[in-house]
Amino acid sequence: MNLHKIAGRYFGIFFILTFLSYGIGSGLIDSVIKTPDYLSNVFANQMQIIIGVVLMALVHTFLNIGLPIIVLPILKPHNKYLAYGYLSAAIAATVVLAVGTIFLLLLLPLSEEFVKVGTAATLNIETLGILLKKGGSFSYHMGMALWSIGGLMFVSVLYKSKLIPRLMSVWGIIGYIFLLSGSILELLEHNDIVEISSVIPGGLFEITLSIWLIIKGFNSSVITSDSV
Repeated sequence: MNLHKIAGRYFGIFFILTFLSYGIGSGLIDSVIKTPDYLSNVFANQMQIIIGVVLMALVHTFLNIGLPIIVLPILKPHNKYLAYGYLSAAIAATVVLAVGTIFLLLLLPLSEEFVKVGTAATLNIETLGILLKKGGSFSYHMGMALWSIGGLMFVSVLYKSKLIPRLMSVWGIIGYIFLLSGSILELLEHNDIVEISSVIPGGLFEITLSIWLIIKGFNSSVITSDSV
């Protein structure tokens, strides 16, 4: 049982670090590209873009795939299909999110061309920059949609098994439904209110779950349930 409690704590720590790595990385990049003269700003802050991409594409990828791997032995005895579904969705979501950072990284050579060429060619370069930013945004929301599907599988097992309080599992289900709906809507048309409101319930759930698992771990009284 101590091993499962340790696994729960590692899962909670990984969850927080995953949240921080992607959040800090995207914050660094957004502060550069969400400005009127963003290509000049990218050229002047290339190291900041690189650091942001490293956090989002490398650190986040390692941590995000580590999450379902850590919890897989705990979920499998209760529902191996949902457990592997969670792992598969997490891998798919992480790959899509990592691909999205490549679009953002391509802004670096584009910004160099923007600075070099004359005004006659800047319009075409700015158009390419907009497309790259759109590609990064679409990849993010597609990744979040996949992550939400995996999250629903994850919390479904938690609800059935009572590995955490069922009220918290219900909160997770609601949070991931909000996130999935918001991600799909964002793929159709961007809306700041939809984007912000869709991530709050799920984000708060993930933070609360992480803290809960770090302090208490999974419910040891149900860990030895029969396999499904």
